[in-house]
Formats: sequence, structure tokens, C-alpha cells
Amino acid sequence: MPPPAVGPGRRTAVLTVMCLALAVVVGMLASLLVAVPGMARDLEATEAELQWVMNAYGVTFAGLLLAGGALGDRYGRKGVLLTGLAVFGLASGAVLLIDDVTLVIVLRGVAGVGAALVMPMTLSIITAVHPPESRGRAVGIWSGVSFGSALLAVLLAGGLLEAYSWRSVFAVNAGLAAVALLAAAVLAPASRAASAAPLDVVGALLSVTGIGAVVFGIVEGPERGWAHGAVLGGFAVGAAALGAFVRWELRTPYPLLDLRVFRLPGVSAGSLVITAETLAMFGFFFLGLQYLQEILGYSPIRAGLALVAMAAGAMVFSPVAPALAKRYGMAVVIGLGMALIAAGLLVLAAVVGGSGIWGFLVATAVLGAGVAFAATPATEAIVAALPDGKQGVASALNDLTRELGGVLGIAVLGSVFNSAYRSEVGRAAEGLPDGSSGTARDSLAGALRVADEVGGARGAEFAGAAREAFNSGMSSALVGGLAVVVLGGGVAVALLRRVR
Repeated sequence: MPPPAVGPGRRTAVLTVMCLALAVVVGMLASLLVAVPGMARDLEATEAELQWVMNAYGVTFAGLLLAGGALGDRYGRKGVLLTGLAVFGLASGAVLLIDDVTLVIVLRGVAGVGAALVMPMTLSIITAVHPPESRGRAVGIWSGVSFGSALLAVLLAGGLLEAYSWRSVFAVNAGLAAVALLAAAVLAPASRAASAAPLDVVGALLSVTGIGAVVFGIVEGPERGWAHGAVLGGFAVGAAALGAFVRWELRTPYPLLDLRVFRLPGVSAGSLVITAETLAMFGFFFLGLQYLQEILGYSPIRAGLALVAMAAGAMVFSPVAPALAKRYGMAVVIGLGMALIAAGLLVLAAVVGGSGIWGFLVATAVLGAGVAFAATPATEAIVAALPDGKQGVASALNDLTRELGGVLGIAVLGSVFNSAYRSEVGRAAEGLPDGSSGTARDSLAGALRVADEVGGARGAEFAGAAREAFNSGMSSALVGGLAVVVLGGGVAVALLRRVR
């Protein structure tokens, strides 16, 4: 059932509401990166528990995105959107009443379920109400908000934490979800896929199991060790479930995701670009916030302000990227975007550990522009390659690549960072009191505590060495992200030369 024809004014209103809903669910994860220290103190949480406070949201979010998109196509996009916003808002608000870290983790997982229903619906409703001549610009704005909202959420959370506790982050997110729900209930038109195909329940369960298990392995690998039984078991279960998912989807008459769509160059290239650039960006985001606060000594609000240049670069260039892609071709614009991302990462790797902030600001602005030129046409390529009746699944596929790229970025680049950091700081800790070396290897904060306990010239020397180890590890991780961007961009451009 297509939506009724809507005028330009209402299309703008719908776009605004969908971008608000998108910003709420995307910004939640980023805002908690700033709030975690306060949560650790108040909830007396261990490091492993804090990891799951962050990751429970991402696991359910990524694992249910495909199912969420299919539910919208089958049962109606507006109803699924409103349900998702309600679940997300209630789960976020309930955290205000909880003091047990285990229950907070559970509620974070429930909020991820709501987010998985919301995110694919925002893009599919936007594409449903906009005609082809305005769809590219609308998708560009959506893409800019998708990236920029994470950075702006960090800034908002930093401001809140200057005056209030970490619970204020959850309160604001719950309030924004309520506003988006009410506005969407009034403004969003009802739409669904033209054909009423049965929901692929088996495919949905296999995708949730497979993605959830693989994400579990990726998340737990750096914490427990890649050879740990639980990590290997997670990868084994994930591989088995995803293999079964592929076989099932190729055989069932009503697949959750017709894997044959990856034969379309626009779908395969667009998915590859989004995965590669989000992997690099989330890896930088995770390390960059620590760098600003732990190395440069910035407060949460100042750290957020230091990332505004990146958000500005993404938001300024995202709306114009579709027009450039239409004029010069997707391959050219996406190639330019990936090259800018690579250049920004290279500059960051060179300036980390320097005395000033200006090189950091310039590099992050270049990164933001690169994301705009790469991700916006990539999203348009995926959306345009699939028919109107599959826009929910197309949106979910686009979102899934973003979420998986983010998880991979934090896990893989974080692992590269940890390997370099632990090696260098371990050598610097030789001769310190027993037990100090292990504490110093766990994190830079632990190393600085050890330096304070040692005191004197030796303590100051070790603190400097620990900061140098952090900078070295971050540079190594950024170079790793650069390699992923160059490889992914090169393959995608080659595929896109076949697309007009």
C-alpha cells in the first residue's frame, strides 16, 4: 500500500520527524561513551559489565535490523516505527529507576530492539513519500543526520554531564523519543509493501542468532582473548547460523533478504562502502574521545566541541553529494569520499601526540566531508537498486552494514590499538612494583594511577611513556582503518563503474 500523495510542506515535515527519530536511536550509543565513567562509579560496575552496557544495545540493534525492515514492509511502516519508538523510550526511561547494573544491561538490550524497529523505518518512510526527483536530496540529509547525530550526541551528553549525572542522558533520550513518537503519529503517512508475502520467521531467527553470535565474538574477543572458549564458540555458532541463513534464504520462496540482490553492483558496492567507512569512523570515534580526554586533558564538553568540525563537514556536504553523483557518476564521488577519509586518517595518524589541536580539527573536518561524499551516494545506490516493495529491507540492509561496521571498528581497530599499547607500556613498566604492570596494561587510566602511586621522577617518566604508548597504539589503529578504507573503496569503485 503506497502512501497517499503528499505536498512539499508535509514531505519536509515528515523528513524532519524521521531525522529526529533517527538521531535519537543513533545518538544513544555515542552519548554513552561520555557517560560511562559516571556509570562505573555509581553502579560499581566491573570493566566487563561496562563493556556490555555499551554492547547490549548494539547486539540487539544489529541482530534485528533485517527483521525490523521486513516487519515494516509486511505490517505497515508507520505502526512498526511507533512501536519501536515506544519500546526505545520506555526502556531508556526505566533506567532512571534502576541501580543494578545487570538490569541496566537488560534494558539496554530492550532499547536496541526498539532501535532496530525505528532505524529502517525512517529511511523507508522518507523514500516512500519523496518522488524520484527529490529522493536523492532527502536521502542525503538522512545520511548526514545518521553520521552527524552521533557526534552531536557526544556534545549534548558532555553538556549534560557538566551539571547532572549520567542518568540525565537516558532522561533526554526518553524525552526525545516521546516527542518523535507523537510527531510521527500525526505526520507520518501509512505505507507498506504492495504484496503481502508471509514473514520469513525462520530467516529472522537465523539472522538474529548468527549476527548476535558473531557480534558477541567480536565484542568479547579483545576482553577475554581471541582463543577463549566462549569467543570461539560465539564465532562457531555465528558461522553455523549464518551459513544456514544463506541456504534457507536461497531456497525459501519468501526470503527475509534475497541474497541474489548482491549481484546488483549498486547493492554490493554500496554495502561495502558503508561497512568500510563506518568501521574506520567508529574506530576513530572510540579512540578519539579517549585521546581528547586522557591525552589532551579535555572535559567531556570540550571533547564534544572538538568533534563538531567533523559533524559540520558531514552535514554540509551530504545534501550536495547526490547532485554531484548524478552529474559525475557514483564511482567518481564515492572514490573522492573514500580518498578524503583515507587522507584524514593519514593526517590524524601523523598529528597524534603533537602539541596542538589544529591538525586534529582539520583532519576531522576532512573526515566528515569524506563520509558525506562516500556514504550518501552509497545509501542512494542501495535504495535505488531495489523496488519500492522492498524499501524496508533495503533500508535495513543499509542500516545493518552501518551497525556491523561500527561494531567491527570498535573491536578490530580497538584490538590493533590494544596490541600496540600493551606491548609498549609493558616494556616501560619493567622494574615497577609487582602487580603494577598488569594494571598499566589494562588501560591508560590504570597506567596513570600507577604513575601517581610510584610518584617522583620515575612516576612522571612512566606517565609520559604510557601516553606515548597510547599515541602509538592509536596511530597504528588509524593506519589499519586507512587500509580498510583504501581496499573497500577500490573494490567498490570498480563495481560502480558498471552503474550509471
